[in-house]
Amino acid sequence: MQDELAECVSSGSLLLIAGTRLSYNRTVSSRSPVPQTTRRDLNFGALLRRWRTVRRVSQLALALDADISTRHLSCVETGRAQPSWEMVLRLANALEIPLRERNTLLLAAGYAPHYRQTSLDAPEMEAARQAVDLLLRQQEPYPGIIIDRYWNTLRMNSGMRHFLGRFPICDSVKPHNGVRFVFHPKGLRPFIENWDSVAARIVQRVHREVAANPSDETMKCFLEELLSYPAVPNRWRVLDVDESPPPFLTINYRRNNSTLRFFSAVTTFGTAQDVALQEMRVESFFPADEATRAELMAAR
Repeated sequence: MQDELAECVSSGSLLLIAGTRLSYNRTVSSRSPVPQTTRRDLNFGALLRRWRTVRRVSQLALALDADISTRHLSCVETGRAQPSWEMVLRLANALEIPLRERNTLLLAAGYAPHYRQTSLDAPEMEAARQAVDLLLRQQEPYPGIIIDRYWNTLRMNSGMRHFLGRFPICDSVKPHNGVRFVFHPKGLRPFIENWDSVAARIVQRVHREVAANPSDETMKCFLEELLSYPAVPNRWRVLDVDESPPPFLTINYRRNNSTLRFFSAVTTFGTAQDVALQEMRVESFFPADEATRAELMAAR
């Protein structure tokens, strides 16, 4: 306890971050490390307090989970104590903070980032690469895609390439991003029969990503981009906490008097210790009716 109280010696300041509005083709990429918040933007105590608020965890509960005193935690949050490197990671672990944001916390506390962000093509990612390639092959002839945190496409199988080949207009939308395709007038939006339902659910999902990751300015900008597209209702600008979604939602694509109906499943790595690997998702699309299944099988 005395050692903890002795650390209550320094103070910090709180600065606000202003978001920016994106154009239609703004690149949202997580392929290279770009910390969303630096020490100059928010001090460690402010960041920690914000994460604790988002997670709805009291100081007492966090102190118990991190095995520290509430007095010391209070000193850290108010800037009167400088946390050690080990303390930063212990608190981040207790709050279940994603690896990218753990690096941000370390930077805010004055330490170097601890978690790497490695390209899927790097030699040390061979095992992960083989795993996702196997998942994509097994998904044939149904579409499968590898995406990053911001829904940018990293890899796709032939089933997805064949599906997108039905909509050549998408080639004009860069970079390749499935969520952007749904909202962009020159993407898949004109072909989605139930666009209002699908787009509303996607916006709510991005809202929740923003709420759950308060340091992620890139995700906030991506949300602003989606809300800036034509004919997006103003009511979508607010997170609908009372929403009662259906248990199952399909996305229905109509082209040339034919409708393809899909639902998707997402696979993630359970024990990732690399930023990119933790954020990587394998999204597999399955036919939601017999007509779609038959058409995909016939196109093999």
